[in-house]
Amino acid sequence: MFATSSDGTQIHYEVTGDTETALVFIHGWMGNVRWWDAQRDAFATTHRVVALDLAGHGRSGSRPEGSAEAYANDIVAVVNVIDAPRVVLVAHSMSGAYAVAAAPTIDRLQRLIVVDTLKNLDAIPSLEQTAPLFAAYRADFANAVANVLPGYLFTPQTPPAIVERLTREFLTVSGDYACRLLEPLYRFDVRTAARHVRVPVRGIGTGADLSGIAVNRMYFADYAYVSIGDFGHYPMLEAPALFDAALRAQL
Repeated sequence: MFATSSDGTQIHYEVTGDTETALVFIHGWMGNVRWWDAQRDAFATTHRVVALDLAGHGRSGSRPEGSAEAYANDIVAVVNVIDAPRVVLVAHSMSGAYAVAAAPTIDRLQRLIVVDTLKNLDAIPSLEQTAPLFAAYRADFANAVANVLPGYLFTPQTPPAIVERLTREFLTVSGDYACRLLEPLYRFDVRTAARHVRVPVRGIGTGADLSGIAVNRMYFADYAYVSIGDFGHYPMLEAPALFDAALRAQL
């Protein structure tokens, strides 16, 4: 199905289950609804499971130039169409910031779950600081995917099949296109946006940063974080059973 975002962009989404509480799953950079298939299967009997493709990803339409606000509007458009009495946003990686932007406008929102992202709001790099990485993407994206990204995204515990799958998916786009999808994240002031989020925010991810937890509690009204182990950046794909248990505990 498709919802219409505020600028007319068509946003693809899928719904499984029909309970009053909707879990709205939002993928990260270069992702799609299929990243949440294990969660669909695990939660559809107890929740209304919604997965969406942000603009420029999956089966959704694209826009010439993105922004955090536009991505947030993609999320809101889907939430408005499904019209569930209660909503929980589950946002991975870059979409965590966009879910933060969307949260204050969703009056039925019960909770925001951020997956392996926003672990320390004072440690988010600026667009200027990430410029060399974007330059590497634009110069030779295939090389960056093979030799640069793994250092940020995977660990020795990441199943090889997941590495192969994501590498294949990443290489379906150009470096320029990949940069266009990601750059809005580093132009967005997520710290200011976080101060407007009144619902509980729960982080699920890998590793632990006690100082980051303390920092985030200065911005979010209610924040906690749980680590599920030393996996890579994709816990819902790498360790779905552990991730699902952690998610269910936060609901």
